[in-house]
Amino acid sequence: MVRSEPENFMAEGYCVKCKAKKEIVDGVEEIMKNGRKAIKGKCPTCGTVMFKILGGKAATPPTPPVAS
Repeated sequence: MVRSEPENFMAEGYCVKCKAKKEIVDGVEEIMKNGRKAIKGKCPTCGTVMFKILGGKAATPPTPPVAS
């Protein structure tokens, strides 16, 4: 089955303050310095910043070949 549009879902992460897995609220996808994707948001209970590293590297556009 092929989906044409991305599915909306809340990422689940671990809150170190609550010591429990919870859904990340107000999650924003970011790209870290090493090129990997991550989601950063807040804990719904205590408001602490939650961070979840996603698999794979971010896609970079291919560089055109150098003409010689």
